[in-house]
Amino acid sequence: MTLWIDVSVTKRELTLYDASEVIKRYPIAVGKMLTPTPTGNYMIVNKEENPGGPYGDMWMGLSKPHYGIHGTDNPASIGTEASLGCIRMYNEDAVELAYSVPLGTNVYIHK
Repeated sequence: MTLWIDVSVTKRELTLYDASEVIKRYPIAVGKMLTPTPTGNYMIVNKEENPGGPYGDMWMGLSKPHYGIHGTDNPASIGTEASLGCIRMYNEDAVELAYSVPLGTNVYIHK
């Protein structure tokens, strides 16, 4: 398997791929205008269950320090520009994704 994650900031959608095959699509929240989600190629470098604070049930840190993919304690924010640049998911989606991908998974974030 060649798993990788595509994040469309414009569509507010995270897609998990195996090579060129779509495995699953998830709705997300992205950064606000003043704190946009950074575009580029990153990797998942750590994971933490129940990290506390606003990060919901799961944190997946990216190779860009201070940014990650995580759950949320505010599910109403999914589908909006709400974060300080992180990618928010519904808690159950964040947990499912974290268990689906290994550390080192590539994450491509684009407009």
